[in-house]
Amino acid sequence: MSLIKSVRGFTPQIGENVFLADNATIIGDVVIGNNCSIWFNTVLRGDVNSIRIGNRVNIQDGSVIHTLYEKSVTEIGDDVSIGHNVVVHGAKIEAGALIGMGAVVLDHAVIGEGALIAAGSVVLSGTKVEAGSIYAGVPAKFVKNMDAKQSKEINQKIAGNYLMYSDWYK
Repeated sequence: MSLIKSVRGFTPQIGENVFLADNATIIGDVVIGNNCSIWFNTVLRGDVNSIRIGNRVNIQDGSVIHTLYEKSVTEIGDDVSIGHNVVVHGAKIEAGALIGMGAVVLDHAVIGEGALIAAGSVVLSGTKVEAGSIYAGVPAKFVKNMDAKQSKEINQKIAGNYLMYSDWYK
């Protein structure tokens, strides 16, 4: 059973039709929208500040979402896919973005709508990733722009697939 824990007077709020893996951990000031999936060994730690997650978001196995005490919050928009073993720390991920496996997105970074962060990349604090762009590397740098229609199709397909996968566990 998932660990859902209140801290400092904050109790996680979980939307409708949300899949929480048996060992997912949701702590404190966390709000999860509808039709999301939080996968195995994932930690959403809203103990020191808030985490807000939109609708149809999938946060894959081993990922950690956290913030800085009184300095940053994490916001994740609708239709976002967070790959396996990703760290998002006090950043804003706008709708339709995809964060590749093993990437790290640090405080006050903003990942624009439909952007793609390549696997293994490190997005430094304060970086502004343009909508529809691809960033890669350590530190992550601009690679190219994607076609907006293609970006939306890819990212929404992945988000839809994870919603389907989560139904297998219900």
